[in-house]
Amino acid sequence: MEQKFDIVIIGGGIVGLATGYQLTKQFPDLSIAVIEKEKELGEHQTGHNSGVLHSGLYYTPGSKKAILCLEGKEEMVAFAREQNIPHDICGKIIVATEEKELKNLDKIFQNGVANAVPGIEKIDAKRISEIEPYCIGIEGIWVPSSGIINYKDVCKKLGELVEKANPKNKVFLGEECKKIHEGKKFSSVKTDKRIVHGNIVIACAGLQGDRVAKKDKLDPGMKIVPFRGDYYELSEQGKKKVKNLIYPVPDPDFPFLGVHFTRMIDGSVECGPNAVFSFKREGYTRTAFNLKDTMDSLTYKGTWILFKNHWRQGLQEYKRAFSKDLFLKSLQKLIPDLTLDDIQPARAGVRAQALDAQGKMIADFKIEFKGKHVHVLNAPSPAATASLAIGRHIVEEIKKKKLL
Repeated sequence: MEQKFDIVIIGGGIVGLATGYQLTKQFPDLSIAVIEKEKELGEHQTGHNSGVLHSGLYYTPGSKKAILCLEGKEEMVAFAREQNIPHDICGKIIVATEEKELKNLDKIFQNGVANAVPGIEKIDAKRISEIEPYCIGIEGIWVPSSGIINYKDVCKKLGELVEKANPKNKVFLGEECKKIHEGKKFSSVKTDKRIVHGNIVIACAGLQGDRVAKKDKLDPGMKIVPFRGDYYELSEQGKKKVKNLIYPVPDPDFPFLGVHFTRMIDGSVECGPNAVFSFKREGYTRTAFNLKDTMDSLTYKGTWILFKNHWRQGLQEYKRAFSKDLFLKSLQKLIPDLTLDDIQPARAGVRAQALDAQGKMIADFKIEFKGKHVHVLNAPSPAATASLAIGRHIVEEIKKKKLL
């Protein structure tokens, strides 16, 4: 079966769907196909993240992350209100528990000021306990613009709106991109069920982003190396000890935010994630393994340089992944009253971390053009928060290049 569309989007996560949605707003007459290999939208990174509406506090001023997160958060909140998607701008605190963390806390605060994050303020121990009565810290940052949402709900609505915008639009589920061919007049995307032709192809493949780029004969200049994040959930008794969002001061030498507490939109409270190398790109259990994925990562020079540079932190993360006691100990830095009975193992997520050959984690969003093809090669957190802004950015770049 062969079908023709104006635009073909590979990937039914939140970035792909947000891009499709932004295209329908600016070009309602164009036909759009979204190809998703799973049977539901947002099944991987989108559906396994913490559901936080990020404020833009952490990101390098002037970077795509900083700009698009701030813009995207406002757009996402407006979209949620318009579409009646449950969300809550509840605010969060970042808490220093030791003197040695204060220098980095101040750097984060100054970064937030440079990024014009609304309403942030330094707070003392008393204010910390007023916001989160069970949390103990010596100094912190109050971030009133942070919030929570269910991004799978957002995906579902975006998919509906893309199809509703034009009777020719279609979201294909359960179809994996096998081949991409760039022709002189139009391009073709072959799935396991059909061939879809399009004038423009936009790949937002997340955990498979580098592989999809290679199918398009594009050297991504990096490798997706997966990191699993395990979560615990607080029991009914434990939930009483957390009101909203509590974050530690991140280790400046380790490119993850550390285990934190998140009240989810359904009222549950998650704590985590840790960050451990995953032996499967889409593996959501501690023992998940895929030979191709493992060999892909472990035969890459950059992976071993990363391991060498961060082996101490990595070892601690692995110990914590298999020890409830050690996980609890990390959580007790923020809430000393937590007990083993307060936490129970929950789900896991996998982060698609782009890594260059020198072992450097690519921090910013990475979007590349190849003719009339667009590849989103790196879209880690806060991509979900920023997704509507990322989609709009892609549309603007397409217009600048006069591809439409």
